Amino acid sequence: MIKILSIADLLSILNAVFGFFAILVLLSDFFEYKFAIYISLSLILSALLIDGIDGIVARKIGSSGIGEHLDSMADMTSLVIAPSVFLYFVYIDIVNCSIIRHFYLVFALILFLAFGIIRLASYYIMKKDKIFVGIPAPAATIILIMLGYLKVDFIYILPAVIIIGALMASNIDFPKPDIKINAFATLLIIFTIILRKDFYGIAPILLLLGILVYAIGGPIYIRFFAK
Repeated sequence: MIKILSIADLLSILNAVFGFFAILVLLSDFFEYKFAIYISLSLILSALLIDGIDGIVARKIGSSGIGEHLDSMADMTSLVIAPSVFLYFVYIDIVNCSIIRHFYLVFALILFLAFGIIRLASYYIMKKDKIFVGIPAPAATIILIMLGYLKVDFIYILPAVIIIGALMASNIDFPKPDIKINAFATLLIIFTIILRKDFYGIAPILLLLGILVYAIGGPIYIRFFAK
């Protein structure tokens, strides 16, 4: 069975490993709270980059028969489970004082988990060449973890999950970014990992704004400007 694995498949496994370590960092007592959040965020963002490289490699040299299934399973770890644990860890000190707040946050994360499962399970059934049907899981993940990393009030997490989840499970068309946009997004992710919240948090703020522009402007572009 191992013999059928391609390079792209190995990258998918590495993607899952990064997501797994992002969870372990938060659960261990080895790192101080703020540094654990930063390391976990960096691992999730790195997994996103690996996921992108995985797709490029698969298109260039091909993938195995299990490549699509392996990719979805890996993304489940790094794009859904790890971000959910990340958000819980970020807000745990705020919601622990109230069972209602705690339930509110957990309910939001369960919703995100459910939407994420639906999205990843249906991706290859709904797959099209030039567009994404529903907002891509990486974009949804970035929006949520950036909201958490920037410590937006936890009360906004549930509305954000509902909106993002609805977009993930929707039939709304989103454009597939070209090479230039992907390169720009990659740079923003790298700068966020390197700069953290330095310089007034400019890197994570720009990353969040960039993805929001895509989430709002993408369907408009498809509707009125795409040929």
